[in-house]
Amino acid sequence: MNLEGALAHRDNRPVGAYCSIERALDVLSTRSAMLVLREAFYGATRFEEFAARADLTDATTAARLRDLVRTGILDTRPYQEPGQRRRHEYVLTPAGNDLMPALFALLQWANRHDPPPYPPQLTHHQCGQPVSIEARCEAGHPVTTDDITVTAAGPFGLDDPIAPDG
Repeated sequence: MNLEGALAHRDNRPVGAYCSIERALDVLSTRSAMLVLREAFYGATRFEEFAARADLTDATTAARLRDLVRTGILDTRPYQEPGQRRRHEYVLTPAGNDLMPALFALLQWANRHDPPPYPPQLTHHQCGQPVSIEARCEAGHPVTTDDITVTAAGPFGLDDPIAPDG
């Protein structure tokens, strides 16, 4: 991995709020958030489905769904069963759908390095071929860690007029 810009010159200073990974983890760092997200990709839309399928308490499910809606990963849509009160179902937003490669990269990693007894397989629905999550540049070349340069501007909190107060 090659670092350029402020990242290459930061010494031991933390990146903090400038780090895209840290910002994503602020939303997705709990086990329950990832399980709710998994179930959204597996087709769950209703509260009861998320709680049961992810084996979460109602309180935890409600908190994670609220967090994922607040951050724009899920959206709510009203529905009403005949004779029942109006409720909301949860659907992935475009931002939520953009997390598919990250979530399935975790699945692929676990299948390779810590497989469960019956590892789920990803296949392309139209042709039946296995799906592989991998890093590629926009020209289509596969890239490894050694092939990537990370460039970032910003002072990372040092005399930074937009840095949040610590």
